[in-house]
Amino acid sequence: MRIGLLTEGGYPYATGESRLWCDRLVRGLAPHEFDIYALSRSAHQEERGWIQLPPQVRRVRTAPLWTPDDDGSTYGRRDRRRFAGHFKELAGAICSPDEDGAGGRFATGLYGLAELARERGGLHAALRSEIAVRALESACRAPGANGAVRAARVPDYLDFVDLLERALRPLSLDWYDEEGLGAVDLCHAAAGGSAALPGLLAKRFFGVPLLVTEYGVQLRAHYLDTSGAPRSAPVRALIAAFHGKLAAEVYTHAALVTPGNTHARRWQERCGADRAKLRTIYPGMESERFAAVGEGGGGDPRTLVWVGRIEPAKDLISLLHAFADVRKQEPQARLRLVFNQQGVGAAENPEAAAYLAHCKALAAQLFPDEATGAHAVGDNPVSFEEIGGPDVPDLAEAYGAGRVVVLSSVVEGFPISLVEAMFCGRATVSTDVGAVVEVIGGTGLVVPPRNPRALAEACVALLRDPERAQRLGAAARARALELFTVEQNLAAFRGIYLELMSRCPVRRDALDEDGAPLAFGNPAEAHVRGRWAGGGAGGAADETEDAPARVPGDEPSAAPGDGSADISGDGPGAGSTDGRSVAGRTGGSEGAPAALPVTTSVQEVRA
Repeated sequence: MRIGLLTEGGYPYATGESRLWCDRLVRGLAPHEFDIYALSRSAHQEERGWIQLPPQVRRVRTAPLWTPDDDGSTYGRRDRRRFAGHFKELAGAICSPDEDGAGGRFATGLYGLAELARERGGLHAALRSEIAVRALESACRAPGANGAVRAARVPDYLDFVDLLERALRPLSLDWYDEEGLGAVDLCHAAAGGSAALPGLLAKRFFGVPLLVTEYGVQLRAHYLDTSGAPRSAPVRALIAAFHGKLAAEVYTHAALVTPGNTHARRWQERCGADRAKLRTIYPGMESERFAAVGEGGGGDPRTLVWVGRIEPAKDLISLLHAFADVRKQEPQARLRLVFNQQGVGAAENPEAAAYLAHCKALAAQLFPDEATGAHAVGDNPVSFEEIGGPDVPDLAEAYGAGRVVVLSSVVEGFPISLVEAMFCGRATVSTDVGAVVEVIGGTGLVVPPRNPRALAEACVALLRDPERAQRLGAAARARALELFTVEQNLAAFRGIYLELMSRCPVRRDALDEDGAPLAFGNPAEAHVRGRWAGGGAGGAADETEDAPARVPGDEPSAAPGDGSADISGDGPGAGSTDGRSVAGRTGGSEGAPAALPVTTSVQEVRA
């Protein structure tokens, strides 16, 4: 089976949030072939290059979302009228509240713009033109428009069309032909939003089924995003409406949607996802690296451990105040805060660096250095330690330092640090945020967020009862090994790939070099009789692909390992990590285009 893996800001780049689980997925499903279609988010990400790719990756095509992508095309009178009509529909759907027919207008405008870009190009300039600004202004002032957008003014219109052009850049890519996404059997989007747009177009143009996996809901991320320049209230309302309707469109046309936890699943249901299409698959994690600590027990029973990123959402301030209460009841208790220094430097992330400095200052104020005797050197019961340092060479050592692991976050998606602590057989005390309760499942203590007193009481309860902490840790390890391993994740996706291939195969006329029918050119599943195996001429799959199969339960699973392997290939750039090949060159795969626009890159890899 040939899979088109769609990513944004992650795999195959060396930086990004989806690179690890995508790499584990590709390596774990070696019998399948993968074509990677990646959207990059910054020049820095592209400069860092790719991770080493396994031989089952046959092609990588990339495109930037961070730089202008003007092909220099301009529209004539007829095409300007086409653009104006499609953009009017799109803007009208964005500005109107959720009513009957609004989703239809959004889809009409979106796919109309995609078809125009595919035929004529020029979408970059058109979306920033006066035509677009005037159409947006009319939509904002139309009767029935959302009250929040009525206050928009010219600067708001210009700001929004700039954001909209960036979000719609996937419409202008040269990926939508018989040699590109039209050649895959299944599109697997590693996120919603812009990453899923190419999958929507592949389904519309070629009938390729779309699978969407979201371990963090993109719409929620847009709501919570505070980076960049501050936006006005009308612009925030417009961009939220656009992403909300895009999410609904993706969920409507996806054959299956696989959230990473129930927390993400609830968001998807609120955004219009059909409950029958949702299949929870937990992100899998490598458990072997924690096996020695998990099976060996140990750890200081008086030590609390926190592991994570340094950022305000982790609410270390509340944790330090809670530990002050712990020390009043357990004077021998210690707190070790373990973090990764990468990304908290003053130059890389000034906000994280400032927050770390504030936490250290608060710890010094709350806990003056203590000495055991008149001639001993004072020592602070709170320590800030970097992973990779002499005391904490790796994550397993960090969790092994104590018997109780604490999470104090006020915002959390899927709590990876808790799963790692569970693999290590550690009892946990966590705040009730995100998917924490779902992950813990009764094997740890959960308290309300922003409540230092409750956090302190739970920590003291486990410090005073080490046998209870040991029982909870053993139960946590058993739960993690059952639900959150790479093997569980791979087994789930292996079954889903085969199910979608059998339920909604892509019909193609497979021909050899002489134009004769090619034996075994189509998968055997495509010939199975039944309404779900049907397809129209030209490769369009039966519309029943949108109706998911009746599947028993919602079996969880797991994902990825972060190992790497060398590329085995004969094309230019094979084995390199610079992330992009020279425009116009391919790696030697037969049937690949001889030249490509400079806005995208392509690399063919032959196993």
